[in-house]
Amino acid sequence: HRSQVNLDQKISVTEDGVKKSFGFAKHLHDSLPNATFVGFTGTPIDATMDVFGEIIDAYTMTESVKDNITVRIVYEGRAAKVLLDNQKLQEIEDYYANVVEEGANEYQVEESKRQMTQMSTILGDPDRIKAVADDFVTHYESRIAEGSTVKGKALFVCSSRDIAFRLHQEIIELRPEWAEIKTHEEGVELTEREQREIKPIERVKMIMTRNKDDEKEMYDALATKEERKELDRQFKNEKSNFKIAIVVDMWLTGFDVPFLDTMYIDKPLQKHSLIQTISRVNRKYEHKNKGLVVDYFGIKRQMNLALSQYSNIDGQNVEEIQQSVVVVKDHLDLLRAIFHKFDDALYFKGSPVEQLNTLNKAAEYVQVTQELEKRFMHLVKSLKAAYDICVGSDQITREEKDRIHFYLAVRSIVFKLTKGEAPDTAQMNERVREMIKEAIESEGVEEIFKLGDDEQNEVDIFDEDYLAKIDKIKLPNTKIKLLQKLLSKAIDDFKQVNKIKGIDFSNKMQKLVTKYNERKESDVLRSEVLEDFTDEIIELYHELRKERESFQEMGIDFEEKAFYDILKALAHKYDFEYPEDKLIHLAQKVKDVVDDKAKYTDWSKRSDIKAELKVDLIILLAENDYPPVDRDEVYKEIFEQAENFKKGR
Repeated sequence: HRSQVNLDQKISVTEDGVKKSFGFAKHLHDSLPNATFVGFTGTPIDATMDVFGEIIDAYTMTESVKDNITVRIVYEGRAAKVLLDNQKLQEIEDYYANVVEEGANEYQVEESKRQMTQMSTILGDPDRIKAVADDFVTHYESRIAEGSTVKGKALFVCSSRDIAFRLHQEIIELRPEWAEIKTHEEGVELTEREQREIKPIERVKMIMTRNKDDEKEMYDALATKEERKELDRQFKNEKSNFKIAIVVDMWLTGFDVPFLDTMYIDKPLQKHSLIQTISRVNRKYEHKNKGLVVDYFGIKRQMNLALSQYSNIDGQNVEEIQQSVVVVKDHLDLLRAIFHKFDDALYFKGSPVEQLNTLNKAAEYVQVTQELEKRFMHLVKSLKAAYDICVGSDQITREEKDRIHFYLAVRSIVFKLTKGEAPDTAQMNERVREMIKEAIESEGVEEIFKLGDDEQNEVDIFDEDYLAKIDKIKLPNTKIKLLQKLLSKAIDDFKQVNKIKGIDFSNKMQKLVTKYNERKESDVLRSEVLEDFTDEIIELYHELRKERESFQEMGIDFEEKAFYDILKALAHKYDFEYPEDKLIHLAQKVKDVVDDKAKYTDWSKRSDIKAELKVDLIILLAENDYPPVDRDEVYKEIFEQAENFKKGR
């Protein structure tokens, strides 16, 4: 702790004379002369090791990434893009070199007026600030457009308050709409609680203290201490319109926003301050693969030095953006090899309808075998992760970006067909989304994108017209996947009503899918094999439909039918006969017993009610001469069915 590094005597000269004093550390050490002092710190400074000695054990950033606690940091250098005079790069290097030669620490650097004045002249050059603002807006918007940032949050670190203010002005001049006060972006839905918590705010804000000497425009643009607390809360809300924070010293340490994945640095930083700053983007969050540090100043060498100070391994922990560029290009080559027999020309040159049909055919192409589909999906997933990092790089050409969008769109279609829960265009580029939207509005487009959206359209998947639409799809593998998805959903829904029969249909479905996936290589492209499999799925589809309505013929309701199936399955399992009419009557009685206990909202969690239910079921089974099979098993099946049904209501 820093309170332990002030061992030296301090001398202060006042009108009253010379005053000598020691810090707390000196008194503590004198009081405990035989004590062993052990220091625990996240980022030790030189003085820490002077007091406590060499590092005994370190938990490195590399280990943290391996333990899945943090994500890797990727470095992207863009200083050369905003320094209009290349000689300025050398001046920055000289600045850092002087700091090292003089043995200065971070605090002395900030006190050095001569050096900082020199840096402020370089960093505060009006043309340079314009260039930084322009490059930042382009880079940030590219990441947003490509879906490369999880929530669109970014931190921009400036070297001074004045430069931060001027940068803010330049950004707003480029994007006036970012100064508009909104609660959230268009298309974002808020819960009632979020509507109360999220305040109207601009997209980009400065997080700095106010000074009474600030010019009026700057003073008015800054927040009070209480207002900054609210800004803190808003930035930490993923749905808030507040996306970009421009800072100087605030929010660089102890400020955790897990979904913050992009930091822009235009400030001389070194040692532990640099480590603490870049660590703002390495927090773990869903769908966040890496954190990106964009450097406008030239901190790369200092970053490597700072990391290696704590661990030789960590010196290599920050990944260069070039590595992501290489991954993207390598994966594009691998994907081109997969599609070398596929004609994708109409996607790049055709009308929206032709483009969409090409995407559908491409999705069909990669679904020919399960092995090919898995390989394609894995390659595109890895491609997207790397592209999210290097999307702003000039090394990725326009042609390569278009091809990336093509593969991502194909993956999204296949993902929809196989997983079902993802929005159709969630992973697609904005331009591709518009193309698909336009194509879907046209007539004559195969309805792959429209089918399966039950929640929005409330479509009855057992409706004959609905099946007829699916039957019109001319792509056999796509049709099979869509039927498979719809049937799987129907079975899952049926499990909510009748667990035991639902499981039975799941097993039948799995056998069909396994048979399809393990078909002989010679049968992969045979149309009659694909047609047979399609017919088998539709047959199982109709069988499920018939089962769903079977309770009506028996004169009982669907929940009573579920208990009937449990009792019948157990009779079959233990090989005993039980009259059909008595079985129906017993199922109705079981439902009465369950309903009596389930009238309490917390019935499934209360042990007393569950015990009563078990006793009542045992008595009921005995009274109706149901053979003495394992009563615990009967109770377990009936309880799970009842709980499942009530939960699904």
